[in-house]
Parts: sequence; C-alpha cells; structure tokens
Amino acid sequence: MVLLLAVAAGLIVANLYYAQTLVGPISRATGLSAAAAGLIVTLTQVGYTVGLLFIVPLGDVLENRRLVIGALLLTAVALLTAAFSTSGWVFLAAALAIGLGSVAAQILVPIAAHLSREATRGKVVGQVVSGLLLGIMLARPVASLVADASNWHVVFGGAAVLTLMLAAVLRVKLPQRMPTSALPYGRLIGSMWTLFKTTPVLRRRAAYQAGLFGAFSLFWTVTPMMLSGPQFQISQTGIAIFALVGMAGAIASPIAGRLADAGKTLPATGVALTLGVLAFALPLLIPGSRALALGVLVVASIILDMGVAASLVLGQRAIFGMAPEVRSRLNSLYIALFFAGGALGSALGGWVFATYGWHAVLLTGMAFPALGLALWLSEPRPVAAIEASR
Repeated sequence: MVLLLAVAAGLIVANLYYAQTLVGPISRATGLSAAAAGLIVTLTQVGYTVGLLFIVPLGDVLENRRLVIGALLLTAVALLTAAFSTSGWVFLAAALAIGLGSVAAQILVPIAAHLSREATRGKVVGQVVSGLLLGIMLARPVASLVADASNWHVVFGGAAVLTLMLAAVLRVKLPQRMPTSALPYGRLIGSMWTLFKTTPVLRRRAAYQAGLFGAFSLFWTVTPMMLSGPQFQISQTGIAIFALVGMAGAIASPIAGRLADAGKTLPATGVALTLGVLAFALPLLIPGSRALALGVLVVASIILDMGVAASLVLGQRAIFGMAPEVRSRLNSLYIALFFAGGALGSALGGWVFATYGWHAVLLTGMAFPALGLALWLSEPRPVAAIEASR
C-alpha cells in the first residue's frame, strides 16, 4: 500500500511538470508569445494552489477515495484537452484544470498518515513524499524524451491514459476512509484562516519554501528556453539529459530528514536557502564559453534541486508533527502558499526573459531565496544554540 501510494503521488504530481521543458514547442504550436509562454506553467500552478485551498480540505469531511477518483477523472479530461489543443487559450485553460485535479496527490498523503501506525507514521509519510519528489524530478526529462521521439501532444495524451489507469487501480486497491467530522464546508474553509494566523511555524516554513520554489519554477521555466535557444541549440533529448542530471539534488532529502530528527532544522534551513542563492549566483559570476556555461548550469540545477528538496522535507516534518486533527488543512495551506511562490516565479521568469534577458532572470531568481534567507536570519534561535555559540 505504501508503494502504491508513493507511485500514485509521483504519477499525479508529474502532470504539473510535463510542460516545463516543453514551453518552447507548445508556445510555438499554439501561437503564444514569448512573454505569455510562462503562463503555461503559471496557470498549472495557480490551479493547483486553488485546489489545495478549496478541494484538499474536503478530505477532512468527505470520503477520501471518492474524492481522489473524482480529481483524477478531472485531470484526465484536462490532459486530453491539452493533448488535442491547437489554440493557446484552450491549452492555458486545460493547464489550469490539470493543476486543479492534480491536488489528488495531496489527498493521498494524509491517507498514508491515517493508514500507518503511530510508531511508523513519519517513515510512511516520508516514503510517499519521496515518491512525489521523484515524480516532480522525472516529469521534465520524460516529457522531453517523449516529445523528441514524437511530439508534445503524445506527452499529454499518454499522461491522460496513465491517469485513467491509476484511477482504476486506486478504485480497487485504495480502502475507503470516511472522516468523522461533519464540519460544514464554509466553516471548514474559514478555519484555515484561523490556522494560518495562529500557527507561526506554518507561516515561516511556507515563506522559506515559497522563496525556494519560486526560484525553482523560474529556473525550470526559463532554462529550457535558454538551452534550446541560439546560444546552446540543445535538442529536447539534450534538455531531458540536463534535467535528469539535476535529479542528483534529491540526495538532500534523506540528509535533511536526518538533520531534522537530530534537532538541526534551523541550520539545515539556512543551508537550503543559501544553496538557492548560490544556484543563481554561479552562472551569473562564471560566464564563459558554451561548454563552461553549460557545465555551470548543470551544477546550478543540482544545487537548486538540493535546496528545494531539503527545505520541503524540513517543512513537511514540522507540519506533520502538529495536531493530527488539522493535518490535512495545515498541509494544504503549506503547499498552497509555497506553490503561489512557484506560480509567481514562473510568471516572472517568462516575462523577465523576454523583456530583459538571461542575466535579469538570474538576478530575479536569486532574489527569491535571498528574501527567504533574510527572514531566516530573523528567526528566534534556541537558547541552547545561543549558549553554544558564545
């Protein structure tokens, strides 16, 4: 069951990222301008954020399996619409719906917590989140490879088929979970504002991850366009290999988990945010020939993925360690807030790249984790850590 949930979470969340390395060919085929190309990624993330705020909380009051299947069917229809679209606006509308339905992944994570024993809950949730992270990181290279072998329409058509197959498997294998709460929908949504106001850990963790995820989305929206442009002239297969190398950043996830278990969440967060700044500083400070610039970008992608993965694990651990009766709502708030940062990053990335160029993109990307790092410096230090530093 843990393996099924991990694979399901990865397959579902991958739908959000197929378009990131295909922005160029999609925008050319659908007539979107370079300035509007960033909306392909942005609207997917906007849809996901809306779903997190208004659909995922329903997991506390509605039967969970039915909710997951409904969201997957919506996603499959949206993917098919994207696959057959020839108009930019039709594709953008489909992208919004893909994001909305893909929140099924975040309904599955609390299900995993519910099904596991108390003694192994953290481990189980960590395994499911690991599957989710792999889905995020594999989606980009898989999309590039498939598009290079055929075209981008096949990527979305294939994803629709996979999503329908997954819905059928989960309908059979996933146990029913009927929450005991009978909270009306209006009060359920209203309680999230109270949770946001009264949970400082949530606000800080969301701000840190928003900074890193905004930089991450900006990087992966613009860099494929840069790689396929006149300076590098790299094919979709080459972009896929580039994205696969960036997956090496996933090694930070278990390291961050062990640091959090050892009570090192605060310094580990500082390191993650610093890695985010460094990822954009390197290509800005080390210009050079085509080969050197490409090598620096590879290193930057690994460093950035390390920072994002580490911060996500640190934040999830802090969130899931809080009151279990509000876990779904805290999780939806956390992810919705940092995905809003991601939507801002991808939107700014496309516009800044089209208007001001690559160097302006690097400076904009650096600003996201830099703001998070400034907030981290203001975080109260534990007394023990202060005494140790004297």
